[in-house]
Amino acid sequence: MATLRQGERARFVQTMFARISERYDLLNAVMSLGRDQNWRRLAARLAAPTPVKLGLDVATGTGDLAVALAERAEQVIGLDFCTPMMEMGESKTSFRRAKDKISLTTGDALGLPFADDTFDCATIGFGIRNIDPPLEAFKEMHRVVQSGGKVVCLEIMRPPKGPVGGLYRLYMNMIVPTLGKWLAKDGEAYRYLSDSVFNFFNPEELKNLMQEAGLKNVRYITLNLGALAIHVGEK
Repeated sequence: MATLRQGERARFVQTMFARISERYDLLNAVMSLGRDQNWRRLAARLAAPTPVKLGLDVATGTGDLAVALAERAEQVIGLDFCTPMMEMGESKTSFRRAKDKISLTTGDALGLPFADDTFDCATIGFGIRNIDPPLEAFKEMHRVVQSGGKVVCLEIMRPPKGPVGGLYRLYMNMIVPTLGKWLAKDGEAYRYLSDSVFNFFNPEELKNLMQEAGLKNVRYITLNLGALAIHVGEK
């Protein structure tokens, strides 16, 4: 895929996710071997180690992280700029069970439509790679979280060096686009996924970016042999 400028990339990503919205959850489950929901639940626990009143899930997509966060918050707002993805989320059994605790809204992660210090915590799962520039999204999450609140990011990392990284690159280059072509009928979208991972940060670089956004005590844990990381920062 050719390099896209900021506005072009946003339009491409929005259109792409609308195209694959019906198969997005299926591909996530297949590519993660069914572990993606466990990762989201862990991210939610790190965002809200004890129950909170109000949480925010940015780039909520089909709402799985918002559902996980709703187990630990009285109310959750999920925000995304791709309405078809959120519509798919609302149709799921897991979402309907938690619907009284979750509100979805269309919005831009680079300009969150909320006042300063509104939320007890904020999460973003598998979304920060698709936001340009990611620093501004973290600044916005920092702004809307209350003092002492946590900002948590679950994301696929750039492949590490060495044999494990080599296998990871092979998987992302060959297997992921093939799965996308077979199961989602959209190889281009899952080629974009691979390209976005290879052009993304490693865990330490993402930690530095969150610190640059103003977050404190930023730390992370890696999962799946370093293929993913959950970063936690505090306001």
